[in-house]
Amino acid sequence: MIVTNIHDLIGNTPIISFTNNEFEEIPLGSTVYAKLEFLNPGGSVKDRLGQHLIASGIEKGLINSDTTIIEPTAGNTGIGVALAALKYKLKTIFVVPEKFSQEKQDLMTALGAQIVHSPTEEGIKGAIAKAKELDNQIENSYLPLQFENDDNPDTYYKAMGPEITKDLNVEIDSFVAGVGSGGTFSGLGKYLQEKIPDIRLIGVEPVGSILNGGQSHGHEIEGIGVEFIPKFFQSLDIAGYETVSDQEGFDMTRKLASTYGLLVGSSSGAAMVAALREASKLPQGSKILTIFPDGGEKYLSKDIYKREEY
Repeated sequence: MIVTNIHDLIGNTPIISFTNNEFEEIPLGSTVYAKLEFLNPGGSVKDRLGQHLIASGIEKGLINSDTTIIEPTAGNTGIGVALAALKYKLKTIFVVPEKFSQEKQDLMTALGAQIVHSPTEEGIKGAIAKAKELDNQIENSYLPLQFENDDNPDTYYKAMGPEITKDLNVEIDSFVAGVGSGGTFSGLGKYLQEKIPDIRLIGVEPVGSILNGGQSHGHEIEGIGVEFIPKFFQSLDIAGYETVSDQEGFDMTRKLASTYGLLVGSSSGAAMVAALREASKLPQGSKILTIFPDGGEKYLSKDIYKREEY
C-alpha cells in the first residue's frame, strides 16, 4: 500500500478477538472483540478526533491559515490535533496538567506544538480554564474544546461506527469502553444503538472517577475517568458503568503485553477487565465489543509494564 501522507493511515484499524481459549472468564461460545485504535499513526483513537476537529473548523469558517489552535488535553487529543494541524501548517498550543505523561508532551512538541502547563491538582477542569483564558488573550485563535464540541462524538459516529458494523455484521450484544471526554463512547454508542436497539452500553472508569457515584480523586490509569458527567451522555441509554482499580487495570495491561504482544496503555487494560466482567454476566454465545484506545510506549517513564503494586 502506498499513501501520499500520514493522514491517509488514520482509521480502518483491525479488530482482535478473544475467547475462552485466551481468557477463562469468557464463557464458552462467547467472544470479546477489541478494536486496536493504538495502531493509528499518532498512536491513539484521538487521531480520528484531531482530523475531524480541524477539518470541521475549516469547513465552518472558524479556522483560517493564520489561526492558532488551543486545546486542553491529557495528551492523545493533542497529538491527534497536532498531527492534523501539520497538514494545514497551523500553530497549536495545548494545555496539559503538569505531571501527565511526559512522553505525550514530548510527542506533541515533536509535532510542532507549544505546551502550557496547568496545576496537576486542578485536573482537566484546570486545563480547560487555562485554555479558555489563552483563547481570550490570543487573537484569531480557535478552541475546539473536545469536552463540549459535538464534533467529538460525531467523529466516531460517522467513521468508526460503520467500520465496526462492517467487520462484525452488527452482531454485538454489548459495547464496553472507557469514558474520558465521552466522545468515543457516546458517538459509537449512539451509532450502535441505532443499528442494534437492545445492545448494552457499559462505560468504564477508574477508581477516582465519578460515574458510579464515587468521589473524584487522582488515579494512575490515564486517558479515562471524569470529574463531571460528559454532556454527550444525555441522549444515551446506558446500561451501567464498571469501575476498575489501578491494580486491576495495570495487571491486565501487563498481561495483554506479555501474553498477547499487545503493547497497549492502561485504559486498554481497564477496558479489558470490564469487558471480561460483562462477558461473565451474559449468556453463552454473546459478543462483546471494546476499544483499546492507545499504546503503552507513551507511559514507559511511569513503568507501565514493570510496576506491580498500586
